[in-house]
This record gives sequence, structure tokens and C-alpha cells, in this order.
Amino acid sequence: MDEAAVEPTLVQTLAASAVKSGRYLCLSPSFQRCSLASWIKGNIKKKECCFYVEDAREGICKCGYPKIQHCDEAIKPEDYVGEQWDKHRHVREMPTDAFGDISFGGIGQKTGKYVRVSSDTSCESLYQLMTEQWNLRSPNLLISVTGGAKNFYIKNHLKDKFRRGLIKVAQTTGAWILTGGTHAGVMKHVGMAVRDYTLSSGSMEGQIVVIGVAPWGVIHNSHTLIHPEGCFPAYYSLDEQGQGRLSCLDINHTHFLLVDDGTHGHYGVEIELRARLERLISQQSLGNRESGVKIPVVCVVLDGGPGTLNTIYNSMLNNTPCVVLEGSGRLADVIAQVAALPVSKVTMVLIGQLLKRFFVQEYKNFTELQVIDWTKKIQDIIRMPHLLTVFRIDEDKNYDVDVAILQALLKASRSDEHAGRQSWERQLELAVAWNRVDIAESEIFTEESQWTSCDLHPAMFSALVGDKPEFVRLLLENGVCVQKFLEHEETLCKLYAHLPACFFRRKLAKRVQGDKTRRGQAPTSGSRRISLSHVSEEVRHLLGSFTQPLYVASRYKPTTDDVRLTVPSKGQVELPCLGEEPTADTVWDPGRDLFLWAVVQNNRELAEIGWEQCRDCIAAALAASKILRKLAQESGEDDSEEAKEMRELANHYEKQAIGVFSECHSWDAQRAQKLLIRISPSWGRSTCLWLALEADDKSFIAQSGVQALLTQIWCGELSVENPHWKILLCMIIFPLIYTGFLSFRRDEDIQRQAERTEQQKLAMDSVFAGISDAKIKRHFRGPSQKSELKPLNCSSRLMSLLMSPQVKFYWNIASYFGFLWLFAVVLMIDFQPFPSWRELLLYVWLTSLVCEEVRQLYHDFDGSGFRRKAKMYIRDLWNILDVLSIMLFIAGLVCRLQASGTVFYVGKVLLCIDFIIFCLRLMAIFTISRNLGPKIIIVRRMMMDLFFFMFLLSIWVVAYGVAKQGILIQNEERLNWIIRGAVYEPYLIIFGNVPTNIDNTQFDISSCSVNGSDPLKPKCPMLNDDDMPAFPEWLTIIMLCIYLLFANILLLNLLIAIFNYTFQEVQDNTDTIWKFQRYELIKEYHSRPALPPPFILLSHLILFIKGVLLRYPPQRHKHFRQELEQTEEEELLSWEAYMKDNYLASTRQDESQSVEHRIQDTAEKVGAMSELLEREQEMVSATMAKRLAKLEEQVSESAKALRWIIDALKSQGCKSKMQPPLMTGKSSDRDDGDSSGQETDEESPPHTFARQLQYPGSTVKRFPVPEEKVSWEINFTSYLPPIYNQHDSSNSDTSVLDKYRNPEGRTGIRGKGALERLGPNHILHPIFTRWRDAEHTVLEFLSICEDAEKPGSLPGGPAKPNEPLPQTLERILGKKLHDKTRSQLEAGEQVYKGYVDDSRNTDNAWVETTIITLHCDKHSPLMADLNNIVESSPSSHQPLKWREVSSTACVRPYQREALRQVAQRHKTHF
Repeated sequence: MDEAAVEPTLVQTLAASAVKSGRYLCLSPSFQRCSLASWIKGNIKKKECCFYVEDAREGICKCGYPKIQHCDEAIKPEDYVGEQWDKHRHVREMPTDAFGDISFGGIGQKTGKYVRVSSDTSCESLYQLMTEQWNLRSPNLLISVTGGAKNFYIKNHLKDKFRRGLIKVAQTTGAWILTGGTHAGVMKHVGMAVRDYTLSSGSMEGQIVVIGVAPWGVIHNSHTLIHPEGCFPAYYSLDEQGQGRLSCLDINHTHFLLVDDGTHGHYGVEIELRARLERLISQQSLGNRESGVKIPVVCVVLDGGPGTLNTIYNSMLNNTPCVVLEGSGRLADVIAQVAALPVSKVTMVLIGQLLKRFFVQEYKNFTELQVIDWTKKIQDIIRMPHLLTVFRIDEDKNYDVDVAILQALLKASRSDEHAGRQSWERQLELAVAWNRVDIAESEIFTEESQWTSCDLHPAMFSALVGDKPEFVRLLLENGVCVQKFLEHEETLCKLYAHLPACFFRRKLAKRVQGDKTRRGQAPTSGSRRISLSHVSEEVRHLLGSFTQPLYVASRYKPTTDDVRLTVPSKGQVELPCLGEEPTADTVWDPGRDLFLWAVVQNNRELAEIGWEQCRDCIAAALAASKILRKLAQESGEDDSEEAKEMRELANHYEKQAIGVFSECHSWDAQRAQKLLIRISPSWGRSTCLWLALEADDKSFIAQSGVQALLTQIWCGELSVENPHWKILLCMIIFPLIYTGFLSFRRDEDIQRQAERTEQQKLAMDSVFAGISDAKIKRHFRGPSQKSELKPLNCSSRLMSLLMSPQVKFYWNIASYFGFLWLFAVVLMIDFQPFPSWRELLLYVWLTSLVCEEVRQLYHDFDGSGFRRKAKMYIRDLWNILDVLSIMLFIAGLVCRLQASGTVFYVGKVLLCIDFIIFCLRLMAIFTISRNLGPKIIIVRRMMMDLFFFMFLLSIWVVAYGVAKQGILIQNEERLNWIIRGAVYEPYLIIFGNVPTNIDNTQFDISSCSVNGSDPLKPKCPMLNDDDMPAFPEWLTIIMLCIYLLFANILLLNLLIAIFNYTFQEVQDNTDTIWKFQRYELIKEYHSRPALPPPFILLSHLILFIKGVLLRYPPQRHKHFRQELEQTEEEELLSWEAYMKDNYLASTRQDESQSVEHRIQDTAEKVGAMSELLEREQEMVSATMAKRLAKLEEQVSESAKALRWIIDALKSQGCKSKMQPPLMTGKSSDRDDGDSSGQETDEESPPHTFARQLQYPGSTVKRFPVPEEKVSWEINFTSYLPPIYNQHDSSNSDTSVLDKYRNPEGRTGIRGKGALERLGPNHILHPIFTRWRDAEHTVLEFLSICEDAEKPGSLPGGPAKPNEPLPQTLERILGKKLHDKTRSQLEAGEQVYKGYVDDSRNTDNAWVETTIITLHCDKHSPLMADLNNIVESSPSSHQPLKWREVSSTACVRPYQREALRQVAQRHKTHF
């Protein structure tokens, strides 16, 4: 193979591989064009004439192209000399030369894609071109718009409804719109609809796909599209004035398939390819799923002529539903007029009248044969009402075309009598794919359909994965149970495997890759499989290590492919935690799983639905806030849209948690506080309070209910109502607690319980007022006294006082002030070379502080582990100050103990500096204060602002200082004086210390050193001969003025403005921030020992002995974590769910009453009213026209009746003196078949299958026979049927054929057709039946199914009149069983015998059948033989199968009627 041949193949291979990996690679436009060109050259052909034969026109070939557009070989052919031009022989295929991008210019620079294709191109290649090369997503619906190819008038209201509805259905369902592609007729209306949508939307995101399939030979300016290597783009101009008989492409279509059959100027050459393409698309799976649902196709008809009628007819024969728009003109109006009539009423006369009415001038060109053909086809069309939908604009239902289109598809799907339950499921799958909740509500979820949760699970999965929240909500309302939907682990794994592109999915993919790498597997992207263990690890990372995994790892050994998980279906299971014993529990919570799946992908609508399904809703909302804030933080792009959306959603769920908790707290404060500290098994055994703190939900913590809980914990067992002075007094004189001076919570609880008991007693007395039996009274009153609370004893009261965090805090404040006082005394009064007793006491005191810091570092308050505790400890600013002060004190102590006097003094200096830090640490104590706490927060924020301000200020200070120092001083070498002159002095100028050395009038040479030799004096400035400064005085003064202007005025005022802004910004949130930070102080003093420093060393010693030496388990703080019993847990969660419903109901009510909602409702009502008024105005004229037409019809009928009366009277000999008036009604239009439509109203309808236009198995078409012309008794002078004999074409003698006449009437074809003989062809069908079960509830019959997609049939075949069984049955059953069956068939019962409406019937040959039923007993030998045949039949040519006798049985129509009679005889349901 040469190099030129290898190159395209190589390019094509690279292009194909690039397309497959296109979702991971960003290919350059040039490479994409090269890939497209290479693929099209290898797969797409065009057609061209290869034999030039001049037509009647000079220089024009028979193909329609001029001579100059033929190649030399075609002009002088050697192979076709002397032949007549034939399109099939003299047109050849060549690689196409017209493809690429097409640009129409104008506003918006509309650009599409096009390709010139041969009319014989395989549809598989075209579909591959559109989906893989043009990167179109597979459609969920194909809308084929057909109709008038010429411009026609359509009413404005109908036009608006059509455009709006067409775009809406295409946008919501992801449909493709298929048209003729030219800028005329119905295609132009479609293009205008797309244009209006594009201009209104203003974005290309939801681009509507409109594909034009147009004939290449009729395209005006097609030469601009031709280029062997493709045009990128080709510039095409719309030239309607110069197009002549040709047509221009519509500029609003997005893609064009230009069909080339080698001819020029011929319309309709694309119809066959378009039909094949539609058929191929209808065979593709919907959404690339394996559900069995195919892409639905619908045909929309506007206007139209004969070609449109053929299109509709063929489409409906292929089970494609059609929507006809009444009022659009011509054919559409003809069909709309007769759609509601019975077939017997649709006569040739009526069709002729409608053609004359709607086609006006064109009616003159219709021949009688055409009217017959139209009548037959229209009758066949209205005989399929399940496939025909007429959109009437004057109906009461005010909906757009989109609803009619989707309803037509569902009606067609519902009419499938063989599908049964699958039909409803297929309809639901279509509605989900289209994302049309309105259609599902009105057409699917009706009273007729009974859905179970399992039936809706596939639709639920599709709706979740497809991000269709409205459908998810609808499915939940109609029976989907989340518990059953997520019952199996695989469903949740599939949901995570189908996550959309989001940050969590990328993190999860990295974790899966890392897991494979750790297990020694190659990290290939194709073998990734997400399991719940990966999800659990990632979610735990986002929630925090203080939680435990949400999903339990399987106890079985993990395989090499995946880590399997076992989600318990009920109850609780043990769950090991990292570094701990497996003592934790987790639960199976489907509501949480659904909510978590939606939250991690940052999907607000689905997350809201999932949150409504959660029972533990407050914890779920707080956990979602934590997860989203962590994801936004780790995304690394704070300003990205995804991070912003995550933060917004986190804030939303914080508000949801606040709303539900506020609702709970307003109803029952004690229960609400239990919700805060209750351990939640669904969220890693965390609590709502801890989740809120970890999520940094300050607003939630600032709620009054949460603060009430913290205040209660802060006071301990003491009452919250105690004033501070009482507590301080009892701390000094503790015996006061025994006098009732101080209130305890136990006392309040006892008082409340006594009040409740008294109320109950009064209620019981009122109930038993008339009962004298004392035993009954004691029986009902006794139990209330068993649970009485006992008052605290003396020791308990004292311990409650000492263990109160509030009392601990007060003692520690006093202790800290004592420490600072002692520290100050030592530094100022008693700092001796040898430490005094005061200094030694200071060291002991500091040791107690050091031990307390160590205890805080190692004390695991919430069981989160030492590593996390250490991170939290370091993160606190006050802890950093503590460590810094302790380290500085130790450094000062080491220096202080040295013998050297210099080092001793350095130690004292360090201790003095350390004293400053200890004093600053005093601010942390006042964070508990409501007044001082917020101010400390403001000070911290202002310190951060001051840091950045000092950076700006230092620029001006250094700039001015260095310039001034360089101008005044010559070569200063002393570093201390350089810093003083360049930094220190400019800094002091800001505070008003104006320098004197820049002004010569204040110069004193004695105040400086000339050579800089005196270390205590600055160096003098450069001097002149008079010993005066030589620097330019004017320059230094100007520099000072500029410096003061910017530094003192600008920058200092800027600092004031920054402080003011910070104060205003923080002031509104200081209360919230203070309440949030208050928790840390409460937690610290709650876990702190009761004794203050330095006596706290005794507590530390006791803790060390218990924890290290005796190994006692650490004490858990029940005030912050509480484990509830299962009964109490269920009651609390049920109450929380009830409160959540109340909150959501009140929220919806507030939204409905908001001003924005009212304005929106008013606007919608005004729009609806204006539309109704416009519709009413247009309906007036239409209604009047209909009334006049009806009146005219009634007058015509009256004239007919009067004529009949006159004729009857004349026939009886009655004479009148006056001549009868002339009847000018429509009676003159009558013909022979005028009354035939009424003669058969009460008779059975004539055969229909025997009159199908296309004879089966051949290319022969029947002569169209309208229904009123079927009977042989009706005169049909135009009837000229063809003669067809499939097996013996010579047998066409009309005299022989006239001997045999079909007893049911004309069929449109003569001869034997595909049958074996003229006259009746007998067929025998035995029906073998059996009972499936012993209860005789399900009756089954034996059927033959050659093709799974085609209806089956009963066993049997052609039989001679005297044969008991057909010979074909012997081939199916075998010789032995055939003989046995024949002997028993005489005992069978005949179900039917007579004519069969078969598509093979002709005027001279028809099928007659005899159906006999034979019931087989379960234990009979015949039954055993039949079962053996059925078991061995799948490998045979005609497989047998037992099927249920029902109305959905997949058999021929006449056989279904026989089955109904069989079921009736066996008295079973059909």
C-alpha cells in the first residue's frame, strides 16, 4: 500500500480514537476538522451522472445538470454508447465534496453543519455522523414536521401556539426536529420558531437541534457549499428573489443532510432516505439505556398536499403517531374534519367536498382516481385513532402543541394491546426522559393505573440521575418508598457511580485510585468501581474525624476488585472506629443516604427533597452545612461559581436547621435541648451541637434555645436565675447554701413537679367526685408518687456549688489576679539574687498553670483523638499566648538563675516582658461577659486591620526617612543612629514631634558631632565654610510638608475609616460571634478541676493517679452528649419530623403571601386573561363559520328529504296543481355511492386487512377501494385492480378469475396473490389448552413464535377439506404426536369456522379457517408429549411456547377472538 493510501487511514484511526476519548481531551479545532473530513471521505458518498444525454433543452442532460458540470468521461462515454439514459444505471457514487460548517451571516452569525449525502447512504452512517462527528446527544424524542412545502397562511394564534409548543417540547425533552430544510412552507415556520427562541434565550446552552433533510438538486447556490476538503465555514446567502424553481436553505436550521440522487431540479428525492432515517432512530434505545424503551417518533402535520398524505399514511402504518393541526390549511384541515367521524361516514362525496373547500383552485387538478386514493388512505388513517391526534385551537382545553405531541405519543404507547403493564412503564420512562411532570400527572398517574413502589424504582433512578427534582417529588407522592428504593446496597452504589461532574466526584475518583494503588493494582480508569467504603471514608473526611463511618465495612475479606460493604437492613451493628474498640453503632437510614447523595453534588433541589425525607432533619441540615463548607474550602478556588454555590447552599441548610429548631424550642424547650445533645447514629454518632460548632454555624449557636442550653451547662446544678452577687457571697460564706439563699435546679424541678402533681390531683378529684371507693382512688393516685424527685442533701449542695463552671470561673479569675499581683510584687519589690518565698510561690503557681495546660492538651473532651485535640489546641489564639508566656517565663527563669549579673538582668527583662503577655491573656477571661466579650472580638479584628495599615505606613516612613537621612547626613556608619534617623524620627513625626535638624535657623553645632565620634550625639549635617548646614533647606521643608500631608492626614484618616468600617461590620455580628465563642469557654471550665491554681495541683495529682496508674476510663460529659433509649429516640425523632412539617408549611405559607409571589401570580393571571381574550376574538369568526356550514348542511338534508317526499307522492299517483319548486341543495352532487355510507351502518364493517394498499411480500399495490365501494353490489365503474399471481404468473385468464369472487367484497387486486389456489384456501388451527396451576386460575394455550418482535400464531396451517389436521402440524409435532393428536381431535370442540380477513386475500382467492379447541389434562399422555416438544422447541425453526389466554396475547386478531370464546367456555377471565 502506498503512502498516499496509508495517510487517510491513519488519520481516520487517530480521529476515531480521539473521538472516543474526547471527553477527557481538549482537541484543537484544526484536528477536529481533520478528523471530520477524514471520516466523511471514508463513509459518505455523493451521486453524479456518468452518461451525458442531452434533454429537450439545449446543453442540459437528462439528469438536469448542464453539460459543463459533467466530467469528460460522462460526456464521451465508452461503456454506454447507444443506451437510453437510466437513473439507476447511469448515476454512480463518488466521495462527497460538500461538507463542513455553513454560515448564514447576519445578526448573531448563525452557523450550522451540513453534508451532501447519496440517497443510498446507510442510515447507520448518518446516525453515527450526527452523534459522534457532530457531537449531538442522542434524542429523547424525534419530531418529524411535515406539510406544505410552499408558503401558506396560518392564523396568528395557531402560529404562536405551534411555535411556542414546538420549541417547548424540543427544549424540555431534548428532542430532534426533522424537517425539509428549505426556507419555505412549514420548514420556514419551524425556523422562525427556532429564531424566536434563540433571540429570547440569548445563550447557546439549550440549543434546539433542527435537522433539515433537503434534496441537493433543488438547493439554490449549492456551488458555494462545494469544496473537496470541506468548508469551515461555507458562506451561504439567502436569495429568495433569484431562486426561481429552486429553494434556499433555511437559515435557522442547525444541521443539514442534503440528499443527492444524481439529478437536478427534482423534489421529493429525500423522502425515502428520511423515512429510513426516522425508522432507524426509532429503533435506538432511549438514552442509551437497556430498559427496552426505544426513541419515540412523532409526525406533526401542517397544511400539506398529496406528498404529505403519503408521508402520514406510511408513518402511521409504521406505528408512528401523527399530530394534525386543524386550521393550518389543506390536507391538515381535511383530516381534522373527518377524524371524529365513523369510517362509514367518510365517503368519496364527503372527501370531494372537503377537497373542494380547502384546496380551492388546486381541486380542479384532482382526478377521480386521486379522490378515490385519498378517500381510501384517509379512511385507513382514521381507522387508527390511537395514532391520530388532532390539535383543535377552539377546544376548551387551553394547552399548547407540546402537550398534544406528548399526549399523542403516550396514547400510541398505551394502545399497544400486547404490552399490558409494560405499556404504562414505557410511558413513565418516556415522561421521565422528557422531564414533563404535567404529562405524567394528567396521563400516567391516573385512577386507572395502580402503581407499586417497585414499579416506580427504574423511573426514580432515572429521575435522580437525570437531575429532575420535580419528577422525583411526583414519584414520591405517587408511591415510591425511599426505604424500598434504597433497600439494596447496589442501588446506592449506582447512584454514586452516576454522579455528575462535581468536586466530590473528583475526590472520590482519587480515593478509588489511591485504594487500588495501596492494594497493588494498576490504577486504570476503565476499571474504577465506587463502593460505599470509599464514600464513607470521603464523607468522614468532610464531616471530621470526630464522627464515625456512616457505612459499615463488610466482615468478609475484600476482593481484589472492590471493597464490599454491608448496609444493615434493620437494627444496629457494631462499627470499629480508628484507633478505638468497636463499640460504636450505625444504622441504615435511606432518607439520609438520598440526602447525602444530593448534597455532595451540590444539587439544591434534590437535596431539599432528600432533606424532607430525613427524620433526623436538624442533624442532617447541620451535617450538610459542614460538608459543603469543607468542600468549598478544599476546592481551592474561593471565587469559583461552584464554591460560591456550595457556601450558599451551606447557609441555606443552616437556616433550615435554625427554622426547625426554633419551631421545636417554641413548642417544648426541654425536648429541643435533648435534640442538641442527642447522639445521632445516622450521622456518625455525633450531636447537633457538635456538628454546628464544626460547621462554624454561628447563627445556629446564637439561637436562644442553644444559648439557654449553654447557660444551663454554665451554671451547672445552680439555678440560672441566681444573681451574681449571691453566688460570689456563697463562694466566700458557703454555709449560706443550706439556708435557701441560693437556688438550685433540683429545687425548681421539685417545685414544677409538685405543681403538676397538684394539677393532676385536682383533675382526678373532679373525675372521681362521685366515687366513694377509696381503693380505686388509691389505685389511680399511687403511681404518681413513685417518681418524685428528692431534694439535694448537704454534701450534694456543696459539691454542686464547687463543680459549677460558673463558680470555677470566678475562683480562677480571683486566682489569676492573685498570680498577677504576686508576679508584679516579685518584679518590682522582691527580685533578689536568691529567690525569696514569694518568688518560690510564684514558681509553684506557674507550675500549676503549666500542668493545667498539659491537662487541656491531653484531655479528650469529645473522644476525637489526641491529634485532632492538638490541632484544635494550637488553633486557639489564647492557647498560643499561654504557651508563649510559659516559654518566655522558663527562658527568663533560666537566665535569672545564672550567676552572671548581665544574664541575671536579662532574665528580669524577659520576665517583665512576660508579665505583659500574662496581662494580655487576662482579656480571654472577659469573653464570657455579654458587654466586654463582643468588644474583645472587635479589638482582634482591628488588630488585623492595623497590621495591614502598618505595612502601608512603613512605605511612607521608610521612603521619607531614607531620603531625609541621605540629604542631611554624609556617610553615617553607626547603625543605631541610621535606624534612628531613617525610621524612628519619621515615625515620631506622625505623632507631632516635628524635627529641628531640617531648619537652619534652629541649628546648634554643639548638639551634634561633626565626625560622628561621640556615640551619644548624632552626626552633624554637611557644613559649609561658615559651619552652617549646606543642605537645601527649601527641599527638606517641602518633603516634610508632603510627608505630613500623606502620613498624618491621609493615612491616619484612612486608619480611622478602616476602624469605623470594621466596627460597623463586626458590630452587627459581634453578638452572634460572642455567643459562638462562648461555647469554648464553657466547655473549658466544665471540664476543669474545681480547685483554682495553685491548689489545682492536688486535682492534677489525683487525675494522674486515676488515669495513668489505676487506668480508670476517662469521664464522659453527659451534658454535651446523651445516649437515648430506643423508645425515647423514636418518640423524639417523630416529634422532630412533625415540627419539621410545621416549619415547612409555615415557610410555604409565608412565601405564598410574599409581595414577589403575589406580583408573579397577578402577572400570570393577567397573561392568561389576555390570551383568553385574544383566543375568544379569533374563535368568534371560526364559530360563526361552523354554524353557517352546519346550517347549510341542515338545509341540504331538508332539501333531500323534501325531494324524497315528492318522489314518494308521485309514485303513489298524487298530483299537484302547481309545479314542485326546484331544489338547489346538494342533491345534484350525488352519485351512485351517495347512500352507500348509510346502508352498512348496522352491518359488520368490511374487511380491512384484505384492502391494504401494499400487498405483502411484493411490490404490487392494490387499487384503492374505499369502504363504501367494497360490496360487489355497489357500482364502481373506476375499479381497475391489477392481477397478481405470486406462484403462477401465467394464470391471468379473466374468465377463470370471474368464477371466483371474494364473499366479503372487493380487495383491490385480482388473481391468486400469495395463496395456493383460487377460491377458498382452508386453514386449520387446533388450540391446545391446559391449566397452569392446580387451582385452575390461569388458562394457557400452545402458540408458535417465529420472531420475538412479530405476533405469534396458533399451530396449524393449510389443510384440504377432508384432512383432520394440516401437514405443517406434522412437521411441528412429529409423526407420532401428530397421529395421536389426530385421533383425539374428533373429541375437540369447534370454536370458529369461516372467512378470515387476511392481507393475502384477493378478489378471487381468500382464506377460510377452522379453529378447534382441545383441552389437555395435566396427567394425560398427550400433555406429557406436548411438554417435551415445548422444552425441545427453542432450537427448532418454529419454537413452541405455552402462553396465557388473555386479551394481551400476541396473536392475530381473528385468533384472539377465538381465544376469547375458549376462555368463555372454560369460565376464566380473558
